[in-house]
Amino acid sequence: MRFVLTVFLLCGLAPAADKGASVLVERVGDTGFIQLPADSFQTLTAREKELSWWLSEASIAIDPIIYDQLSRFGLRQKALLEMIVAHPEGVDPAVLPKIVFFTKLFWANRGNHNDLTAQKFLPDFTYEELRAAGIAVLRHRAKGTMTEDQLLDELGALRASLFDPAFEPMITAKSPSGGLDILRASANNYYDGVSLADLNGFTEHYPLNSRLVKENGVLHEEVYRAGTPDGGVPPGVYAQYLKRADEYLAQAQKVAEPAQAKAIGDLIRYYQTGDPKDWLQFDADWVRDNPTVDFANGFIEIYRDARGAKGTSQSFVSITDQRVNALMKKVAANAQYFENKAPWLDKYKKQGVHPPMAKAVETLIETGDFDVTTIGDNLPNENEIHEKYGSKSFLFTGSTRALTHAAGDAGAREFSWNEEEFRILKDHGDEAEDLMTALHEIIGHGSGKLDPKLTHEPAFYLKEYFSTLEEARADLMALWNAWDPRLKEMGLISGSDVAKAMYYAAAVAPLVQLRRDPKGDTLEEDHERDRQLIVEYIMDKTGGISKKVRDGKTYYYVDDFPKMRTGVGMLLAELMRIKAEGDYEAIKALVDRYAVHFDPALRDQVVERYGKLNLPSYWAGINPEVDAEVARDGAVTNVRVTYPRSVVHQYLRYSAMYDPRLIRP
Repeated sequence: MRFVLTVFLLCGLAPAADKGASVLVERVGDTGFIQLPADSFQTLTAREKELSWWLSEASIAIDPIIYDQLSRFGLRQKALLEMIVAHPEGVDPAVLPKIVFFTKLFWANRGNHNDLTAQKFLPDFTYEELRAAGIAVLRHRAKGTMTEDQLLDELGALRASLFDPAFEPMITAKSPSGGLDILRASANNYYDGVSLADLNGFTEHYPLNSRLVKENGVLHEEVYRAGTPDGGVPPGVYAQYLKRADEYLAQAQKVAEPAQAKAIGDLIRYYQTGDPKDWLQFDADWVRDNPTVDFANGFIEIYRDARGAKGTSQSFVSITDQRVNALMKKVAANAQYFENKAPWLDKYKKQGVHPPMAKAVETLIETGDFDVTTIGDNLPNENEIHEKYGSKSFLFTGSTRALTHAAGDAGAREFSWNEEEFRILKDHGDEAEDLMTALHEIIGHGSGKLDPKLTHEPAFYLKEYFSTLEEARADLMALWNAWDPRLKEMGLISGSDVAKAMYYAAAVAPLVQLRRDPKGDTLEEDHERDRQLIVEYIMDKTGGISKKVRDGKTYYYVDDFPKMRTGVGMLLAELMRIKAEGDYEAIKALVDRYAVHFDPALRDQVVERYGKLNLPSYWAGINPEVDAEVARDGAVTNVRVTYPRSVVHQYLRYSAMYDPRLIRP
């Protein structure tokens, strides 16, 4: 489960001008592209550098999958746009910038729906302009790609998906208007002809890695898998990409240490078979290994599926950041202490806690459904692995630093009620940000014990509300423990103002995040829902937070820290009970009451205030680029990292793995 940075950018200090310029590479509308650093790469051995290269290539290999998962039109849209951007000769100079602009946003969001709001966005160019551009490209540089007749057929098939705002307007619709079915109202590609009611009594054998299809009234699973070399298990959906990933993983396995090589072998087998048992074996071996060069690769998070079951394809390759690692290790070593101090009933407190493997890392690459705003991650997600082997918690220091440097402190000043709040956020926001992430990932997601009566994972019972609950529970564990004197004794914080900074930022979270929801009056994204749930609940139950208005501007302010913490404890205890007992009706009532709806007029005010600050509302990353020199005998002789600082270069390079014609001269 992830911790996504959407609020703590308020706390970032304004960087020096030259440093800020080196982080924010490009601004495309409301989206800022930032260059991710990987300074730790220089500390790696030659073997580790080679390992990082092979793993990075495996990350690129699965990148196309997410475009198809988020929309049945995604890969076709991507191919058309990239053909034009890669070979722009002959395209109308007045139209080309509009196509490039839209394509950059398309890449940043892995399709034409906003990554956070799930809402569809439209191009500034017309259908006729796109058609003329495509024909011009075919007549100049892209001959042989397709015929003009094929292009016109493809444009016609894609027209509604690109230009009609009413056609599949939401990736994920957990609360669709008009009482629509949540699966049919969602544009994602996990289901074909399937409604939620169709799943009553149906048993999924591949819950994470399959598409459910209804044909002639019968449901069946189309499994994501490459197939086994002996043909015993046939290829399935995404076989092309998974087979290529396995080829690179096999090379990585050769240079990995034995424990990591075992885990990589498990993943290769899983991608061949698609068998959940093979995924659990990978989880078990992966979570017990702590290499300097680590990775995630698989169908992992379930946020995009309205019913919270299907996993999206994602990957990252990381390098341990030794400078920050001490914080993570100290928190992990005290996991049982924090479990014992949790405000829920003793029967839900886990004993014999396996301290999570905690590590601060920089990423070499992030692909698929892994976003630069993810600054913390706790994996694997499977509860049975947590119970038996524990988990790994990652703090992504490179992302945090880049985002903070790019944002500055203008947002904190604009939305702080008074100078004291701004001072505390400015002086202690960085500490609060690191602590919030560490407690959220290490203590939050791994905490608690389920009622023995549950025979399935909690997501099975809590359905579309599970991810909101779990993210809120992890946030609340951080907020609950922020005041614990043990943190100061361990040397993790400088003083109580760190907890105040965390509370101030949490209180303003549901207000400032509205700038990312420019349409409608409902929240669909789980992290946004979790933050609003917390604040609205505390406002209602304890009054520790209040809504204030001055000069026509609205503020959310912590009036009473003890009252806010009381509310944190109340909600945390109830969410743990709901998770432990699988109480669907209880979580539905909480989320529907506090977490879904917002006032559009308030949103419009926030958007206007941010507009005057001229800050990006969304962020996307540009990865470091890992390249290798390979001798004639296949030996890797040199591996280096560079920083491309070009959105177009990076994404076309990734796509060129499958279509070399996209390499630009």
